[in-house]
Amino acid sequence: MSAMSRQATGAVVGFLAGGAAGFVLTEAVAAFSHFVLDHTLDVDGTGTLLAVFIGVPVLCAVLGAVIGVRLGGRQGG
Repeated sequence: MSAMSRQATGAVVGFLAGGAAGFVLTEAVAAFSHFVLDHTLDVDGTGTLLAVFIGVPVLCAVLGAVIGVRLGGRQGG
């Protein structure tokens, strides 16, 4: 497998894994807020909270893709 192919594969896998991790992170925060703090987060009430709930998975996905490219570029067995 060529270095470019390894990097592309790492980017796709990192993007998917990072996006999933970001989604789980936002859902964990929402569940904690609802069950432990007894305060349901309402994204309709404020644009900032909606931006955070959209931005965190996207940011994690991009970060995962960057990490995947860097790890995919390594020489190894």
